[in-house]
Amino acid sequence: MFRGAAAVNLDSKGRVAIPTRYRAEIIEKNQGQMVCTVDIRQPCLLLYPLDEWEKIEQKLLSLSNFDPDQRRLQRVMLGYATECEMDAQGRILLSGPLRQHAKLEKGLMLVGQLNKFEIWSDTEWNAQIEEDIAVAATAEFAMDSNLNMLSL
Repeated sequence: MFRGAAAVNLDSKGRVAIPTRYRAEIIEKNQGQMVCTVDIRQPCLLLYPLDEWEKIEQKLLSLSNFDPDQRRLQRVMLGYATECEMDAQGRILLSGPLRQHAKLEKGLMLVGQLNKFEIWSDTEWNAQIEEDIAVAATAEFAMDSNLNMLSL
């Protein structure tokens, strides 16, 4: 389970170090194998341990190739999906197209989302968090029945 947000850096070769607290689980369950793809709704990347990605992949494969929207989702998510193996220093390499999609430069945020990570440029992350907090303060947000089930 991946929780919390960590500030990390992208090195000159396009590598990112996974924080130490997550490495053992990734190595134990997936031998350091991960898959990174783009988020179709946000300017960030989605980084899955291999076992979690395989679940997503099965769902994507079950979609219809004849439905234009479903095909679009398959094309983007599977088309950008890139295998990433942690090296001995716990780093993964992010391809150029992935980095370009998420506007990644040096400063990044690695954000745990339980079964995956989101990878954001620190600038985009800060703007997104400000927007999320502002929306969460609205009456429309508070009236969502799914959110009312949460006791925070």
